[in-house]
Amino acid sequence: MTDPGRTDQERFIFGLPKAELHLHIEGTLEPEMMFALAARNGVPLPYPDVEAVRAAYVFGDLQSFLDVYYAGCAVLVTEQDFYELTTAYLARAADQGVTHAEIFFDPQTHTDRGIPFRTVVNGICRALEDGERRLGVTWRLILCFLRDLGAEAAMATLERALPFRHLIAAVGLDSAELGHPPRAFEEVFRRARAEGLSCVAHAGEEGPPEYIWEALDLLHVHRIDHGVRCWEDQQLVDRLRDDHVPLTVCPFSNVKLGVFPDLAHHNLANLLRLGLRVTVNSDDPAYFGGYVGDNLVAAAEALALERDEIVQMARNSFVASFLDEADRHRRLAQLDRFARDG
Repeated sequence: MTDPGRTDQERFIFGLPKAELHLHIEGTLEPEMMFALAARNGVPLPYPDVEAVRAAYVFGDLQSFLDVYYAGCAVLVTEQDFYELTTAYLARAADQGVTHAEIFFDPQTHTDRGIPFRTVVNGICRALEDGERRLGVTWRLILCFLRDLGAEAAMATLERALPFRHLIAAVGLDSAELGHPPRAFEEVFRRARAEGLSCVAHAGEEGPPEYIWEALDLLHVHRIDHGVRCWEDQQLVDRLRDDHVPLTVCPFSNVKLGVFPDLAHHNLANLLRLGLRVTVNSDDPAYFGGYVGDNLVAAAEALALERDEIVQMARNSFVASFLDEADRHRRLAQLDRFARDG
C-alpha cells in the first residue's frame, strides 16, 4: 500500500527493504485493540475510552512505561488474541518495508497470570506463519526473560519453553534494567546456548556501559538491544566497532523514556558514523508513537542522515539478523536493487 501523502524521502524509507530486530509483540497493542479485546474477554480497564489510553502514554522513565505496558497485557487471554495482535503488527510492518521480523515475546507476563505457555506461543507463531504466506515477511521468535523477576524464574521459563524449541530462535533479556545486571543471568544464558539458542540482551539503555560489557563477556550475546550508553566508554565503543557487534537502536523509545531529550540529541548518527553496526527499530510502537519506518523517517530528518546512511542501517539490519547466509545475501541484493532504482 502506497500513501500518496508521503514525501519522496518517506516513500523511499518506507519502501526500503529492512529487517526489524527489536520489537516486543506485546508493545504493538494499539488502544483500539486493547479495548476490543478487553470487551471480548471481560477484562476491566482503568481507562474510559481510547483517547484516555493515549493520554496515559506519557512516560517519565522505563518503569513508568512498564507499569502501563503490563496493565495493557491483561487483555491478552486466548490464542486468538495473540494471533490477532501479531497479525496486526505484521500488516503495519509490511507497509513500512519490513520483510523480516525477529520478534520478542514475554511469556512470564502471561504465564504469571495463568495463561498457558502454549496459548501464547501458538497464537503468535500461527500468525507469523500466516503472515509469511500472505505478506512474505519471514520471522524468528525470541523469548525474553523479565530480568526484574530474577534468574530462578528465568530458568524455569526456559525449561517451560523447551518443548517449543523448534519455534524459538533465541533468548533475550528485557524489562526494568537498573539494578538487574546481566551477570545475574549468566547460568540461564549458558543453558540456553547449550540448547542451541542464540542470545541477545537489552543493555545500556538506562543501565550503565558496564551492563553492555557483561552482556558481551558473560552472556555471550550476538547483539545488544539498545546499547546507546556505550557512548560513555570509548573502549567499549571500540570493542563494539571492532567486533562488529550490532546495536538494535530504538529512537522513539529512547526519547519517550527520557534517555535523550529529543531526536536531535540522539547519538544514532554519531554511532553510525563511527562505524558501529547500528540498526533502527520500533521497540513498543503502540506506546512510543510509530513503527520502524516512522522511526527512520523522523531520525533521518532530525539528524540530517544521508540516503546512503539510511541504506547502510537497512543493510545492517539484515547482516545482524539470524537469517541463514544464503537468505541474507538474497535480501541484501534486493535492498541494493531498491536503493539503486527506488
